[in-house]
Amino acid sequence: MQPPADILRDHFLGWQCRIRQIAVRQDGGRPAPGMRPRVISTTGREIAAAFTVLVVPKEAAESTAFFRFQVQRTPDPREAYEGGLAYLQADYFQQPKRFSDRLTALLPEKSPVAAALLAEGGCLLEFNQYRQFYRLPCAVFELPAGDSAREATLWHNRVFNPSLTDDVQVLAFRPNWATTEARPSPQSHDSVRAQAKANRT
Repeated sequence: MQPPADILRDHFLGWQCRIRQIAVRQDGGRPAPGMRPRVISTTGREIAAAFTVLVVPKEAAESTAFFRFQVQRTPDPREAYEGGLAYLQADYFQQPKRFSDRLTALLPEKSPVAAALLAEGGCLLEFNQYRQFYRLPCAVFELPAGDSAREATLWHNRVFNPSLTDDVQVLAFRPNWATTEARPSPQSHDSVRAQAKANRT
């Protein structure tokens, strides 16, 4: 049985936060496989084999301001990176419910991948890591200048690459959780935990 949409959404965001916390604490923020989904067109054509996406806080003003300050306060990219990484390593990913389920991605200006996605208006994102698989059907649209999620995405990425210019493209992916596929499903995880608890009693 397909889990309810809100269960799929919450499980996905919790899984993503765990992956990202491991990446910043153990691998210097290098994107893990589960942060780089395969991108497939609505007609089944592969648009990108791997494509880094972000999860952005629902209220992103505080983290955006912090990342902007880290980048602008020093000409040393290493210092900006270390300050931003320390912020991400703390409790940034501790509360998955703080994050929007609208994913974002930053691409160069006039990116062929961005053009293909915007022409389609939708895509499938396939995430796979730690024996967990998710296929998310998503609507795709470009975020305009001044949008809070665009600013959050831009300054987050500038912590790792301060040379990014303002003319990059930032795309948003809005999942349709009612048609999302998860293997194993969150219900499978719940039943395994319930059985383990029963075995201990």
